[in-house]
Amino acid sequence: MSEAATATGAVTGAVRILLRLEGLALLASMVLVYALWGGSWWVFVLLLLLPDISLAAYLAGPGTGAIVYSAAHTTVLAAALAALGLALSQPLMVSLAIIWLAHIGMDRAVGYGLKYEAGFGFTHLGRIGTK
Repeated sequence: MSEAATATGAVTGAVRILLRLEGLALLASMVLVYALWGGSWWVFVLLLLLPDISLAAYLAGPGTGAIVYSAAHTTVLAAALAALGLALSQPLMVSLAIIWLAHIGMDRAVGYGLKYEAGFGFTHLGRIGTK
């Protein structure tokens, strides 16, 4: 394991590949769920990148950016929104949660993981732009 991976806790090797495949599975399953849910594909396309607004938090510094970006890219909050939407019979909340989870899956599949305070490029899936 490299010194940078040790310092940031980044995963490497086969585990990293499995986590990226997990992201791809999340994306694919959320696209299927959205299709079965009958949501508007225009809404899906328009909102798919919405969680990336959290990148603006990096203007306040890498620590704040990492916290806000990671909060917007964790499945915990999106799954909670889905559960709440189902419990309250709120289809819009469920649709938003499905799209949010699809975004997270897409990011994980291409290697964008939860961020470390060391900078935007340091993620739990390894350094962005490296194998």
